Amino acid sequence: MTNEQLKNLKDTLWSTADQLRANSGLKSTEYATPILGLIFLRFAESKYTQYEADIQAEYNKNKGKRAERPIHEIAIEKCGYYLPDEARYSYLLNLSEDTNLAEKVKNAMIKLEKYTVELAGTLPKDEYYRVNSEDDPLVLAKLLKAFKDIPTDVSLDIFGEIYEYFLGEFALAEGQGGGEFFTPSTVVRYMVEVLAPAEGKILDPACGSGGMFVQTAHYITRHRKKGRDINLRAYGVEKTAATVRLAKMNLILNNVRGEIVEANSYYRDPHNSLGAFDYVMANPPFNVDEVELDQVINQPRFNSYGVPRNKTKQKKKDAKETVPNANYLWINLFATSLNDQGRAALVMANSASDAGHSEKDIRIKLIESGVISQMVTLPTNMFSSVTLPATLWFFDKAKHKKDEILFIDARNIFTQVDRAHRKFSDEQIKNLGIITRLYEGKTDEYKALLDEYKAAKEKAKDKEEKAYWQSNIDWLTERFPRGKYADVIGLCKAAKIKGEDGIKDQDYSLNPGRYVGVVIEDDGMTEAEFKNEMLNLNEELSKLNDEAKKLEKKIRVNLQELVGSK
Repeated sequence: MTNEQLKNLKDTLWSTADQLRANSGLKSTEYATPILGLIFLRFAESKYTQYEADIQAEYNKNKGKRAERPIHEIAIEKCGYYLPDEARYSYLLNLSEDTNLAEKVKNAMIKLEKYTVELAGTLPKDEYYRVNSEDDPLVLAKLLKAFKDIPTDVSLDIFGEIYEYFLGEFALAEGQGGGEFFTPSTVVRYMVEVLAPAEGKILDPACGSGGMFVQTAHYITRHRKKGRDINLRAYGVEKTAATVRLAKMNLILNNVRGEIVEANSYYRDPHNSLGAFDYVMANPPFNVDEVELDQVINQPRFNSYGVPRNKTKQKKKDAKETVPNANYLWINLFATSLNDQGRAALVMANSASDAGHSEKDIRIKLIESGVISQMVTLPTNMFSSVTLPATLWFFDKAKHKKDEILFIDARNIFTQVDRAHRKFSDEQIKNLGIITRLYEGKTDEYKALLDEYKAAKEKAKDKEEKAYWQSNIDWLTERFPRGKYADVIGLCKAAKIKGEDGIKDQDYSLNPGRYVGVVIEDDGMTEAEFKNEMLNLNEELSKLNDEAKKLEKKIRVNLQELVGSK
């Protein structure tokens, strides 16, 4: 599905759902849950049909024998859940108009939960009795019809894409940010590409709708050896009950085993995270300043590298002291939750890379411990509801080059989706990811990617497509002509912690822009021509400044006349 097709689909679905909201018996704040429940059912059937033949064959093989097993057990093994006939979207869609549809939808949710322990208490039920109104008793039926055209392929996390879009629209309607629910899949896919997870335990302490877990599972599936099962266990923490339910739905649809707990990660640690995980990933909330200091100061997961403190004590009478900014609580949590071989990736506000005072003290300890492996600046407008510029932090407890950090500036690498949104293309994810592989000395992966692009170019049927693949070949060969890692001005730099122009000399900044430099384009001018051009521009600027002063004077006179002043 192309960017344009996906955008049109989301717009159409939202437009239909939003129009029907006005005719429903629900307030806008109540409307999200039943809508997302229907989308879940649509995807549940889409995915189940992909496994159904295998499920039925396995059941029939031992039917009537001593080894016979209930079909729902087989379904849960193969698909992650069992979908009875009465819980199928197609069954609900084809019911007659005189059917009590709300009751049937509720029953579908109950039956789906019955056989899948992880979904217990998760799906919406009684909400469907209030979707219809006296003015329009067919709102629920119309919604079912509206969502039947959602594509059946969930391998690209289209479910997450549509969830992100709907959640963002619902949140905006309530004047809230939607970023806590979903991190755009292409950002997560890049994070996973760098981590290159294989198996084990993964933690997301601010898991939203579970996208980090889903993309990790997809990566492992693509790279696992044939016939080998995914050995991944997901552990999530999310403070909002409604979002916990969304995450559980997402995990079930993508056959990811795990546990999502409703809790505030600042104050509770339900998964006993200290030193426990193979992988940690998250997009936590930025710049939170209301976390109570006495609740976190004695927790080893937060204080191993130091706890952020205010420069002066808060003066408000009887007020509890808070941390000045919780960004470094999250950063600490990632470093301390890893086991000896653990790796982590998190999204963080750019400001944390250069933060001063107590945050700087923590950053120095983290840098000198050797746990930070890589820093990547993202392009702007990658997130639907967060406009702050963001940086990716990567950690590796077992990294060999503990005396240096890899910096990547990816601000100019993106695909424009529409005027206000950007994403990484599949090839941009691979191209950025191969920088890490080369840095790790895995030159064979570089060669394999180059061969992949060359093969795609050979198969291309028109000039435009051939040119696209050639552009990706050129991107790699121009930057890494020897097939080995090298610093590239404006893109990447492996900076030593100590030594000339090292991280220490840069005041322990972790801002990639300080290290990778900028590409200076050759404009073809001689020195004399350049000076002449600058003089002309300066003269033009002086004229514009004079005009601005005249306009300013005229505006002031007009304003005085308007208000009757002298």
